[in-house]
Amino acid sequence: MLRFNVILLLVVVFCALGVVTSQHRARKLFQGLEAEQERARQLDVEYGQLQLEMSTWANHPRIEKIARERLRMVTPNSAVASKGVR
Repeated sequence: MLRFNVILLLVVVFCALGVVTSQHRARKLFQGLEAEQERARQLDVEYGQLQLEMSTWANHPRIEKIARERLRMVTPNSAVASKGVR
């Protein structure tokens, strides 16, 4: 009977160690999941900011202003535009 009790005690100890190990592993995985979800939220915010910046850079009046100032482009007058350039 003593031998049976010792075996049962060992089984209980190993099961308890297994439970502790699995809980620790689950908590570590949950921490990793939370960190990755936070990173995903940060990337979503950054993506929104980049979209806003891209729409600002592609703004038609801004492009026209750069074309006039930096590239010295001008709008063709109506006589040249109606004849067509060949």
